[in-house]
Amino acid sequence: MIKTLGVKNLVKIGELNNLEVKRKADFGYFLDGQTGNSTDDVLLHNKFIEDGTEIEVGKEVEVFIFKDSKGRFAATTKKPLACVGDIAYLKVVDNTDIGTFIDVGLPKDVLVPFREKTHPMFRDEKYLFYIYVDKSGRIAATTDIDNHLTTDHEYNLGDTVTGIVYGFQTNGTAMLCVDNKYAAVILNNEYFTDLDVGQVMENLKVIKIYDDGKLGLTPRADRKSEMDSVEYKILSYLEGNDGYMRFNDKSDPKDIKILFNSSKKNFKRALGVLMRKSIVYQDENGTYLK
Repeated sequence: MIKTLGVKNLVKIGELNNLEVKRKADFGYFLDGQTGNSTDDVLLHNKFIEDGTEIEVGKEVEVFIFKDSKGRFAATTKKPLACVGDIAYLKVVDNTDIGTFIDVGLPKDVLVPFREKTHPMFRDEKYLFYIYVDKSGRIAATTDIDNHLTTDHEYNLGDTVTGIVYGFQTNGTAMLCVDNKYAAVILNNEYFTDLDVGQVMENLKVIKIYDDGKLGLTPRADRKSEMDSVEYKILSYLEGNDGYMRFNDKSDPKDIKILFNSSKKNFKRALGVLMRKSIVYQDENGTYLK
């Protein structure tokens, strides 16, 4: 929800506004608060004016509206990293007794209240946040971005995208945000390394578009490339262990995933290729180099 300075005005907190410069003071400029009352005019302090910005009384200037440390409405010509209504990838500045503070490029860091934290956050790490205005009229943020994502995209099967992990379902399926707006998932059988909330994943392939428009993604290469990679890993393991490994096509899928970063299906295919090439053979005890 967008907060305004008064019932009759059009100034929006947490957004860029074009406001008329009403008068100059030693410490800055007063901008039209658009209430018809000069006491509601908004201060643009000299320290919040970017170098090279021309300010002239009677002319409009583009500013971002926020509340300063004393709860007063203030303006800056500096562009924030995110406005109200945006989903943005932002850095954690500090964890405190009242919540987590993040850097949005404003003179004042933005609070993520405890009730708005859906996962642990660590200082200097980046995560996805939705920016909003709280009941007191202050800019705030939440990691609960699900309801703010859209599925109104133009991606097709086979397209390559970049996504950011923002959470996990109870079954291990990773939830991602693409382009800071689109909902996507990676099923738990499509990734074989640990993923972290806040992790940026590049070169993801669209392998499914669900009925609701959500993107189904995979970080895995195409089958041939993945097979070549698994074959190489098997041979490297054998060569480094005197030509033997205890793994064969009957091994536990979890062990295969941990050691070879592969599904059991592709592991068995890779073994089959190597056996057909007469490079390896296997028995009930494992696999051997010929």
